[in-house]
Amino acid sequence: SHSRDVDIVLYPEDFEFDEGSDEAIRTNNQTKTMVNTLTNWLVEEQDTGASRRLHLHFLHTPVEILEGTGDGAGKVAGIRFERNELDGTGNVRGTGEIVEYPVQAVYRAIGYFGSELPEVGFDERRGVIPNEAGRVIDTEGKPVPGLYATGWIKRGPVGLIGHTKGDALETIGCLLEDRLDLPPAKHPEEDAIIALLQERGVEYTTWEGWLKLDAHELSLGASFTGGEDMPAVARERVKVVPREDMIGISRG
Repeated sequence: SHSRDVDIVLYPEDFEFDEGSDEAIRTNNQTKTMVNTLTNWLVEEQDTGASRRLHLHFLHTPVEILEGTGDGAGKVAGIRFERNELDGTGNVRGTGEIVEYPVQAVYRAIGYFGSELPEVGFDERRGVIPNEAGRVIDTEGKPVPGLYATGWIKRGPVGLIGHTKGDALETIGCLLEDRLDLPPAKHPEEDAIIALLQERGVEYTTWEGWLKLDAHELSLGASFTGGEDMPAVARERVKVVPREDMIGISRG
């Protein structure tokens, strides 16, 4: 389900999948769930008389943010996109078709571009560390012993939390397969990482610290009393957002 009093508007032309997309849907549970949810919304009645409408446009690449004229000069008035199409592999290519939508604000929420690390290979086009299933590879495609990648530096800023969890499992699986062939650790002590972080002045938390933060957020939710224009009803949790507060609570 989605928020009440909001109509979700989808477009059938965005749901014409190619072979690569079909394969991703068949082999990834998170992708399958997401696609099923969206396609269910697509076939449902999209105009229920809600006071707000949320339009979801896929296969669009932003080209230009448009400025207003007259009294709107210096303010966002629209955004221009190029329509994409699937290329048969699950990736997309531009069609040259340009569309524009009037908007009053633009929010960037498309992840980040990876940063290069010294003496580690880097794909400048994709912003990732070259790897095979999480094993970092050199320029000849051979695994670099002891180097692994996961998350967006592994495959780029795409996907949901479930995809990232699957990536991590794949990488850790490779690490466990390789463990007997890896060189011995210079500092095998259990607290070696904590000591290194302290030496470098890095603020960190531990699993025990995360549990403290989790309990704190749950207690905030249980005692939530609402606010302006918000009902006084218990919530599952209230997130602690400022980084310094999260660290302070977890290490307190």
